[in-house]
Amino acid sequence: MAMQSLSFPVPNAFEVLCAQYAQRVPAQLEDLTGPARGTVDLPLHVVWSGRRSYGLEQPRSRMSLYRTVLAEGQRQDLIDFLNRDLLLAQWLVLRTLISRPIRDVWEAAFPELATARAAQHIESSRPTAPVAGERRGPVCGPGLLGRGEQVRRWGAARASRR
Repeated sequence: MAMQSLSFPVPNAFEVLCAQYAQRVPAQLEDLTGPARGTVDLPLHVVWSGRRSYGLEQPRSRMSLYRTVLAEGQRQDLIDFLNRDLLLAQWLVLRTLISRPIRDVWEAAFPELATARAAQHIESSRPTAPVAGERRGPVCGPGLLGRGEQVRRWGAARASRR
């Protein structure tokens, strides 16, 4: 007698993460009343090892703070440590540094983030005329090569020196 196995739908990890992050999102961006200047010291339940203090005047430090709070903070942490205006101002870069579930949940919950991204993208993709004497950068060269091509060229150059 053959036994039939019961099959239960198993949600994929992406869906589970999206559901977890969606529970943490504040009701509106205006709820994000965190500081815009100064230094922020995160509590241990948000960052349990490594750096805990972040200066908001330094862009890299601020980006690191926002990344950490978005990934690890609970709803009240988001409200206490994130600032609406700073979030909107740095979203174009920040969205590339956070995981896809976080990005998708926040852009779905707050269309103004996706709108800000689209507006910045359109503005940055407009061609501009070069100023007299301005160089536009290399047309080709190592800066435009993929990492694999750079490694192959480095290896070939090294081998030819032997």
